[in-house]
Amino acid sequence: MTRSTRTQDPLHGLGPQARRTFLRQFAALGAGVVPSALPLATLLAASTQVSAQTAGGYKALVCVFLAGGNDACNTVLDTRTAPWAAYQSVRNQAPDSLALLAAGTPADTSTGASVLARLGGVRPLAIAGAGLALHPSLAQLAHIHDTRRRLAVVANVGPLIRPTTKAQYASATHARPPKLFSHNDQQNWWQALSPEGARSGWGGRIADALMGGNSQAMFTAVSVSGSSIWLAGEQARQYQLSNNGAIRIGGSGTTLFGSAQAKTAMARVMTGTRADGSRRVSSLLALDHADVVRRSIDAEATLSAALQAAGTAPWGTPAGGTATYSADADPLLRWTHPLTGNVATNGLARQLQMVARCVQAAPALGITRQVFFVTLGGFDTHDGQNRRHAELMAQLDHGLNYFDNVLAAMGQSANVTTFTASDFGRAFTSNGDGTDHGWGAHHLVMGGSVRAGLHGQWPVLGVKNTANNDFDSSPDQLRNGALLPSSSVDQMGATLAGWMGVGASDLATIFPNLANFDTGVRNLGFMA
Repeated sequence: MTRSTRTQDPLHGLGPQARRTFLRQFAALGAGVVPSALPLATLLAASTQVSAQTAGGYKALVCVFLAGGNDACNTVLDTRTAPWAAYQSVRNQAPDSLALLAAGTPADTSTGASVLARLGGVRPLAIAGAGLALHPSLAQLAHIHDTRRRLAVVANVGPLIRPTTKAQYASATHARPPKLFSHNDQQNWWQALSPEGARSGWGGRIADALMGGNSQAMFTAVSVSGSSIWLAGEQARQYQLSNNGAIRIGGSGTTLFGSAQAKTAMARVMTGTRADGSRRVSSLLALDHADVVRRSIDAEATLSAALQAAGTAPWGTPAGGTATYSADADPLLRWTHPLTGNVATNGLARQLQMVARCVQAAPALGITRQVFFVTLGGFDTHDGQNRRHAELMAQLDHGLNYFDNVLAAMGQSANVTTFTASDFGRAFTSNGDGTDHGWGAHHLVMGGSVRAGLHGQWPVLGVKNTANNDFDSSPDQLRNGALLPSSSVDQMGATLAGWMGVGASDLATIFPNLANFDTGVRNLGFMA
């Protein structure tokens, strides 16, 4: 058994484009100079310079994963006459209509009013000719679009191997993603562009391409929601945080059993070192494990020193007097239930607070590129959808509005782009009081570098032909009304990666299906 040999290749971790740039620069030194003949420190410094040159400035991507499969048909709606009529016809089904009310309908808060009546009408977006509106609970996001101009709608995105028509979908010879409509597999396809079992995700592969410009590469791919395949790279390893900050091995205190010396001694045991710094263990497996523990301890100390306190404006509301800051009591992090008026702490906002604090710490850590992952769960709305979806939309609305406000106060709006993703969209048809698994879905992208408005191809909505149990009046809907995606996850991801500074050669590696789409549509155009 041998230890890792990665350091033998000083170009390891650079994408194809960066490798070529690196080699061109060394070619300028003269025909007799080759990278393998130069000192490793020189090579590593130069490779970092190459990555930094291809990146430039600070940029971050934030994936907000809506776990369970968000009902996009009730998130973004087409209120023009024909599609609105089809929507009302299909979703206004007994025993509990899922059809949201028309724009301008006032909320009815009287006792006994239905969920839909208490929500009021959908919220129109100022997009000329599109007729689009958002769920009634998304008032702040409508404002971010119409007034701040920092929100885009990307229509009908989903996993695709290549462009697919309805006729091609029915053909056994046309390639399509396997195990459609399966939670695990479609979560993995959205995050990794392959079914369950993938080893890397496209967020992690973006990190692979760009982390050479980061002095502290360990903080390139950061999750505030546990392990995520989206953040796993070939070289990049995701760094997991809690809502409160870096996770400290051995607890959050500075002592063990009341003794600082005991804690120091335990750290030496865990890292396999003696008091003089020499190695205590000799087996390769034990050495590697000790190295991992030591890196974790060092990373926690480094990040914790760079993070400003959560209870500091603009991330939180400073505690008054001698009070101790409590995120659970912070009014900035609390959302209001759209049906009951109850106020509670928003877990999504807490995750995004941590992301914002990391963005603030990036310069001190020498970070130029980062990718973040957060989640909001509960979207598998097979039943009770009206109430549950209204709650989730309100949490999404509050969380993203909080994040947009904080980034603006930090002067980072143009440098951070946040986007939604989900297992899949849901069926257009109702199952009585909920929706079943679908395919394509509309997604939201937020940030100061976003081109507000509608991007991608909006689907044609039809009504069900009861004679053959199909939506044959629509080229974009399958038998249960599920949307056949018109844009792929590869295209949406490549548009975001291109904004981050990933070159064309690396895009082809990160997004393996991108080559199957015409060059003119590989970038969906929602990023400036």
